[in-house]
Amino acid sequence: MQIQHTAELNLLWGSMILDELARLGVKHVCMAPGSRSTPLTLAAANQDKLSQHLHFDERGLGFLALGLAKASQAPVAIITTSGTAVANLYPAIVEAWLTKVPLIVLSGDRPPELLDCGANQAIVQAGIFANYARMISLPTPDWHIAPQALLTQLDEAVSNLHAPLHINCMYREPLYPSALNTDVVSDYLAPVSHWRQSQQTYCSHQTWQANALPTPQQIENFSHAKGVIVAGTLAPEQDPKQLLQLAKNIGWPLVVDAQSQLRQDDTSLYHIDSLLQQPQAIALLAQAEHVLVFGGRLLSKRLIQYLAQQPWHAYWQVLPQQERLDPSHKPKQLFHCSLTSLCQLAWPQSAQAHWANDLYTIQTTLEFGFAEHIDEGEFGEVQVVREFSADTRLKQLFIGNSLPVRLFDMYARPTNPELNVYTNRGASGIDGLLATACGIAKGCAGVTGLLIGDLSQLHDLNSFALAKSIDTPMVLVILNNDGGNIFNLLPVPSEALRSQYYRLSHGLTFAGVSEMFSLPYSQVTNQAQYQQAIENAFNHQGASVIEVMVSPEQASNQIAAINQYIKLSQCH
Repeated sequence: MQIQHTAELNLLWGSMILDELARLGVKHVCMAPGSRSTPLTLAAANQDKLSQHLHFDERGLGFLALGLAKASQAPVAIITTSGTAVANLYPAIVEAWLTKVPLIVLSGDRPPELLDCGANQAIVQAGIFANYARMISLPTPDWHIAPQALLTQLDEAVSNLHAPLHINCMYREPLYPSALNTDVVSDYLAPVSHWRQSQQTYCSHQTWQANALPTPQQIENFSHAKGVIVAGTLAPEQDPKQLLQLAKNIGWPLVVDAQSQLRQDDTSLYHIDSLLQQPQAIALLAQAEHVLVFGGRLLSKRLIQYLAQQPWHAYWQVLPQQERLDPSHKPKQLFHCSLTSLCQLAWPQSAQAHWANDLYTIQTTLEFGFAEHIDEGEFGEVQVVREFSADTRLKQLFIGNSLPVRLFDMYARPTNPELNVYTNRGASGIDGLLATACGIAKGCAGVTGLLIGDLSQLHDLNSFALAKSIDTPMVLVILNNDGGNIFNLLPVPSEALRSQYYRLSHGLTFAGVSEMFSLPYSQVTNQAQYQQAIENAFNHQGASVIEVMVSPEQASNQIAAINQYIKLSQCH
């Protein structure tokens, strides 16, 4: 039976895997073409529970899945063939592991007898992602392995999944099945007949959630001091707006990171990077005794240094899972619980309530200055970042690494508080950013925006094919300063070294690739052109490309001038 019906059993196992994944909450499956993954591909083609997404480039496919998982708040399955196809997922898996995003890799593989013997497209795939994914190596499908053994293994591995999972699927040829006698299938699946007749998982695992909360006495002691609340990287589904009320109840200032979902709320300390350069604000912040940090992975180096150097009397950090998210390794009390459960506790108003209210006055003065120096100043990267992120027609914004996300963190206007912000700041790579943004666009309603640098976009040209498939408004704003000009802000020993080894000037534009993938394209060099391009993009049902052309030194020179203004500013 095994010899006669190998392809059919391969497909049966593939169908059981995808069916159970759908019951476990998976909503999307991302696939790249290949022969060895045929049992999984045919199984995906034959089902109607999972939305299918196809792409020819596995690296982009992995990042597409990452964006879909972030947007859908559910695990996403990825199907690849064997060999280097699996290895191309590595960058996305690393990012997903560091930021706790559940991706499920289903990799087709050669059977054991075809490994390490010169067989075509055969590499050792077991453990290929090292510590960045949990690993399950399935045996080659066998009629002697009970179906319930497969289902229980899937249920245990995927239930409560909050990081990548790699399921390696070894298949023997033949891979392309013919008709299989239904009696044979019924006999094999008889032990799981109740599963086949239901829509429930074979095994049910209770949802696990840490809930280590402080006691009322701990809260009482902690709150009666000069304190600061810091909102680090938080996802939209965590409802970070609860922190606004918590800060108001206690009477402490709320410092927000670019990735907190609160960066554009005008009741927070949204310009903390600038405040930590302003003399009066620095002196005031130095009085803080206690700090309450939600999340981690902060963007601003000045904020990171402030937390590291301040002699805290008490340092609390709140995380949904147990992990280390403090590169300064400060002594602290960690609470593993949801943001909601901690905010709903009975927090008293601090005896030192409103001790830092002057910070908000200083911030308002700085924002007025930014409106004058940036919004009414020269056209360039900083102005575009402020303008684009403040556009209330945007429902979600994915911000690329390197300079764009830093400009947003430093200068974004507090005028779009409902905007959901997404980043890939686990490993902070510049690969796969357009692909991730396309995943966000496919998983969310409303207009999606992307802010990305030119080198980052050159890393992900293949993903213009994914952008072409978007059927809702998606605005791609590419900041082209002809290279990696974030290095203008770093202490590279000489200008010659900076130019030759760091900036990597290329002299390229994205007009040709936009035409190749039939995407509307605008190249802008001034405010009037930008405004017209934005209007056209918001009115287009699909992805549009706006390329902002600026000189290599424009942003760095403007940042230096703004920093000088901040340091000399006096607020009364």
